[in-house]
Amino acid sequence: LSLKFGDIGNLQGLAIRFLLTTSYYQLSVQNWFSLHRLQLLYNHSIQATFNATRIYAPASYSYHCEHVSSLQRYDALLIPSSANDLSKLWEVTFIDFKIQSFNIQEGHFAYAKDCASFFSPAILMGLVMSLILLLVLAYALHMLIHLKSLDRHYECKASPAYFGQMKDNDIGDEKEPLRSGGNESYELRNQQFCKIYI
Repeated sequence: LSLKFGDIGNLQGLAIRFLLTTSYYQLSVQNWFSLHRLQLLYNHSIQATFNATRIYAPASYSYHCEHVSSLQRYDALLIPSSANDLSKLWEVTFIDFKIQSFNIQEGHFAYAKDCASFFSPAILMGLVMSLILLLVLAYALHMLIHLKSLDRHYECKASPAYFGQMKDNDIGDEKEPLRSGGNESYELRNQQFCKIYI
């Protein structure tokens, strides 16, 4: 496929040639076309040649990309074929690039296969953030499941562990006589203690 621009300023006979190939892939059970090479011609001589990468679509589709360029900031889908030719001196950029090699009907492009990847940086960042949120949610559910009951009850009682069987000879140690007005009473030195269960 050749695009001829005629005389543009000081450039005479400028043409851009797209070399397209078609192949049959058994996995997809259909023909695919691909842009194999791009050539810049000036005065009927080849000035620069670029190898195309990742520019392909099913034969019944067209191919569309926002930028097809030899510049790195546009993902460099066009790569100079050799470091020895004049390709390094040229910078080629197509904006809103659309091409279809076969099965063109009524002069209109068919449905376009876009060059945008399914895993663009924005989509990958969204997946990472979703994974982080899922981990936080799983941790919160784990903590809720293993959370103990918040019901509190207080029990105040004398524990038998602290008041063993008192013998007759220990009664004197445990009791302290209180004398007042002729009446005799006793007071336990060990007092009750309180337990709090949570």
